[in-house]
Amino acid sequence: MSNPITRQVSTVAVIGAGPVGLAAAAHLVERGLIPIVLEAGEGPADAIRQWGHVRLFSPWRFDIDAAARRLLEAQGWTAPDPDALPTGAELIEAYLAPLAKTPGLAPHLRYGTRVVAVSRAGVDKTRTIDREGRPYLVRTRTSAGEWSDLLVDAVIDASGTWTQRNPLGAHGLAAPGEDHEAAWAAGPLPDVLGIERDRFAGKRTLVVGMGHSAANTLLNLATLKEAEPETAVVWAIRGQSPARLYGGGSADALPARGTIGTRLRELVEAGAIELVTGFTIDRFEDRDDAAVAVVGNINGIEHVIEADHVAAATGFRPDLEMLREVRLEIDSTVEAPAKLAPLIDPNFHSCGTVPPHGEADLAQPDEGFYLVGMKSYGRAPTFLLATGYEQVRSIAAALAGDREAADKVELDLPETGVCSSSRSLEATSIADAAEASGCCGSTAAETADSGCGASADSGSGCGTVQPEPVVVRARGLATGVPHGYSGERIELKQTGGCCG
Repeated sequence: MSNPITRQVSTVAVIGAGPVGLAAAAHLVERGLIPIVLEAGEGPADAIRQWGHVRLFSPWRFDIDAAARRLLEAQGWTAPDPDALPTGAELIEAYLAPLAKTPGLAPHLRYGTRVVAVSRAGVDKTRTIDREGRPYLVRTRTSAGEWSDLLVDAVIDASGTWTQRNPLGAHGLAAPGEDHEAAWAAGPLPDVLGIERDRFAGKRTLVVGMGHSAANTLLNLATLKEAEPETAVVWAIRGQSPARLYGGGSADALPARGTIGTRLRELVEAGAIELVTGFTIDRFEDRDDAAVAVVGNINGIEHVIEADHVAAATGFRPDLEMLREVRLEIDSTVEAPAKLAPLIDPNFHSCGTVPPHGEADLAQPDEGFYLVGMKSYGRAPTFLLATGYEQVRSIAAALAGDREAADKVELDLPETGVCSSSRSLEATSIADAAEASGCCGSTAAETADSGCGASADSGSGCGTVQPEPVVVRARGLATGVPHGYSGERIELKQTGGCCG
């Protein structure tokens, strides 16, 4: 466990009013602490609002925090269907916006307030003598340009990573000519079938990346292509195989996640999506018609992809600049809290093998400061909302002096007994995604020998039937494939006998 909180805590700054930030505030209120929630946007979950057209692959049962639920239900709120899959906009409308308006939270929210920097009051990062016990100074600037310094006892940074995109260029660096403001730059999750439909119809779009953001955009572009045959879809990845994104299909414990990969594979094999593997980007060359030539190489040979638009779905990284004066232990590889990093390293993990974790894994050298939610995962794309909710529950308990509750880290992930099918973005619930699956409905004993395809370290087969929630203390939700970048490994064919 971490060192116990040695001073009394009353006020806690929560940076960000997204799902995890609001959940943190709900738990703090329940513990009798005073949260001050600082949100740069003009309403809750401003980042999610920007990808509101995208449907989550986690059903409602995993998307609602327990303390938040209690606040809402006290106001007569009725939870959505636990098996339904909300879009980002629905997550806000049906859950986060009502939560932000509850009497328990509303007085503590400050919109249009961006956190510029965090420090310990009266000392810089180098000062050790008399550092302990000092309050935190949180410097903010409002959308009207007004500056303000806020003194608090603790800080929970739930600001996410949405504003910090990973570059498209090779080597982890932005390529010459890479410009997020260019006419051809489409962002990570363009609304292809909604307000931006006319922009993409009949055009050639390149999607770069191998995560679920890339998959969603590719599937939407393929749908657009069915209605507008002149639309061209190109998918470029640095790896040699898309197997990791295709996923485990029916072995995935989140049916909607599994079905995305299944549908994507079908479209590539049918030729609806042109796949370019082993492609690293060297530079961007603007064309006169607002299009772009993406110049890269495959196995050292120059390769050029001409496109009208480029969707940059290469992931995100945390903004640590505003925390320069806070003493942090950050892993040099993942840019996550040092104790958490080995548990989420994308070289070895996906969200299927990340264990629940709490305050002890997130505590920093400056007592009372925490990174939570997406930001706590640094560059690792393995975050699940349910895990973030458990983080802030544990932290709130520690700040309130309840060490026993803080250290009892658990995560309720009900085993639904359903898998996935070939249905993709059309699915709006677990039942939809599970329809026609050939691997579900068996008992736990039957599943043990069924060969359903769950990975050896995932902890559950896809067909396990558990009508009651189970407490998971060791891992997250099974994906059914080798985890992390290990899923990209190419097995070389063996020739000859045992002696070679």
